[in-house]
Formats: sequence, structure tokens, C-alpha cells
Amino acid sequence: MQIGSHSLNNLVVAPMAGVTDRPFRQLCRRMGAGMAVSEMVASNSLLYGSAKTQRRANHAGEPGPVSVQIVGSNPAMLAEAARYNVDRGAQIIDINMGCPAKKICNVMAGSALLKDEALIGRILEAVVDAVEVPVTLKTRTGWDRDNKNVLSVARIAENSGIRALALHGRTRADGYSGEAEYETIAEVKASIAIPVIANGDITTPQKARQVLDATGADAIMIGRAAQGRPWIFREISHYLATGELLPKPGVAEIRSILVEHMHDLYEFYGEVAGTRIARKHISWYTKGLPDSAAFRHAMNQLQSSREQLQAIDQLFSAAMEVGNNHTFGELLAA
Repeated sequence: MQIGSHSLNNLVVAPMAGVTDRPFRQLCRRMGAGMAVSEMVASNSLLYGSAKTQRRANHAGEPGPVSVQIVGSNPAMLAEAARYNVDRGAQIIDINMGCPAKKICNVMAGSALLKDEALIGRILEAVVDAVEVPVTLKTRTGWDRDNKNVLSVARIAENSGIRALALHGRTRADGYSGEAEYETIAEVKASIAIPVIANGDITTPQKARQVLDATGADAIMIGRAAQGRPWIFREISHYLATGELLPKPGVAEIRSILVEHMHDLYEFYGEVAGTRIARKHISWYTKGLPDSAAFRHAMNQLQSSREQLQAIDQLFSAAMEVGNNHTFGELLAA
């Protein structure tokens, strides 16, 4: 897939608030993703000095293309946010018009913008005119099932100079429930010439192949399925290339990936915040291991990185007694 001057494979990491930080993006790239979009950055210039915003604008050591997602509803402020992030290393700017969260929609941002096509046009034109790097858009099929206007939005995007469109196949009202509308993604792909990235319910290599075939999309975007399973990108890549499934990673490899990820989090956030943020990732990684429910409960009580790493070592050492090359599924069935 080509986005501006950037040529990349057809696997993209979805932007996820509180998840797609720099350590997670770098890990997914090492596992085969062609691009990883940052968690959204508010366009409000008053937030530029906050530690959170500064951290989200930190792309040190990150492989290109660096894609930063911005969110807001004011064209001028979004244009300023785009320039701010380009100055700090962003090579692609992505505009969020897909987030269904109430706190975002209540300020007429995210997927709430789908209610105002004129404003969408002004935002897209302002951001495209503000920066020289490619601008992309992530959105949904509409506000609700009775108000699906993504075909119109897609044409506005193309005419405004947007270079690629990522489409979550649900409406704002759907949230993350129900089944993704791949037929709608196919309609959008047939109606515009810019690349289309299909998003929603892609959890296995086989499903990735099915979605690409059903939609004709240029790429797929993986979100929740990569949580605790960043190797899904290499699994999909291998399956798309060969039609064969890779063996699932063994317990020893998962332990190695998890520990490396934890060290990256501690270094990036510092001891206190890193330990707290690591908890959800540890929970995702260890789902399915014997005694993992009790382990996750105990993990949430630990207050230091040293304690977390010791607990991980104990859990995986016990699991590996069954055999280093066993998968989580084999252990669960044992």
C-alpha cells in the first residue's frame, strides 16, 4: 500500500487510547506490522505542555512511517495540532472521526463529526493545507444504522486531499457490538480511488484473508486482537503469503516477548506509571495460562517493576515445566 511517498505492507496497527504507545507500536512493527498509528492526541493547544501529550509526541527510535492521530472539531486547532506533530517527527497525520466514546462525541469530535459533513470538509481541507506530509482519515460507517453516510464522507475525504481512509465497519451507535459491515467497506472501496483500510473483527489470519477478499481493501487494521498477541501480524503476513498457518508461539517465546515489552514500558513511563500501565498488558499476555486468573488478581496488587517481573518469572517457569514449546492452548487443555 502506498500513502504519499511511504510504501508499506497491508497490515496496520489501529490507534487505541491507552494502548498504542511507543513501546507497543515498536513491538508490533517488529512483529510484522507495516504501520502503527499512535493513540490520539488532542488538538487543544493548551494540552501541548502536559506530560501525557509530550510522551505521545515522543517517537525516538520509532521506525517510519510515523503516523500520529489527532482529534478535535475545530479546523484551525486541528491544523495547528498537525503542524505541531509534524515538527516533532510525524510523517503521516491521521484524523480521528471514528472514536465512539461519549467524552469525545460530547465535544463534537470523533465519530460525532459524522453528523456534520460541511464541518468534515472544512477540517480535512484545513489539515491537508497545513502540512506537507500525507493526511489520512479514520472513520465509521455513520452515526447509527439509520444514518449511514460514509460514502458521502469518503468522497469528501478524497476531494479534500486525504491520502488513505481507514474504515471501522460499524456505526457510532454500534460501539464495538454486532458484526462489522464488510459490505459497506466494499462499497466505499468501489467508490473512491484512494487506499481503503478495513477495520473491525479481524482476529485470525483466516479472517484477514476473508476480509481482504470480501472488501477489496488495500490493507487491514488490527486493534483489540493485537492486545497481548502482537505476533498476530507475522501470523497474518505468513498466511496471506503462503496460505499456511504459522505454529503458535511457545510459552518460552511469549515469556521473552512479554518481559522485553515490560522493560520498554518501565523505561518509557518510569517506575510508578510503567508498573501501573504494565498490568493490563500482563493480563492480556497471560490469558489462558493455568492459574492465570489468580495470577492476574495478585498482579494488580504489586507495586514495583521488580515484583511484577518476579511474578512473571514464577508463572512462566511453572508453565514451562509442561514443555517449552507448548502453546497456551495446549497448556489450557492439559
